[in-house]
Amino acid sequence: MTQPRSDVLQGTLDLMVLKTLDTLGAMHGYGIAQRIQQVSENLLQLNQGTLYPALLRLEQKGWITSKWGTSENNRRARFYSLTKSGQKQLAREAEGWERIAAVMGRVLNPGGTS
Repeated sequence: MTQPRSDVLQGTLDLMVLKTLDTLGAMHGYGIAQRIQQVSENLLQLNQGTLYPALLRLEQKGWITSKWGTSENNRRARFYSLTKSGQKQLAREAEGWERIAAVMGRVLNPGGTS
């Protein structure tokens, strides 16, 4: 029996993209989507209509930059990289999500044993 694929929670896509670029360096959009799918063990699957507007938004905020290059299959692709501002935003967002996860852990397990 296969597990259903999950929708990306609002607000998490930016964090996942920033963390992916922080971990692996410059990547093209398809590579970012594949990596997120891989790390999520195929529970998350991003489509172009979700990912590319997010990449544009992150670039407009100055958290990532992009430049044209050649992909591993010799096709022209836009490669995205994390900026210094993006690294700071990643740290802020990761801290926020860790705090929320801790709160949810306490709500879901009020007895305190996890």
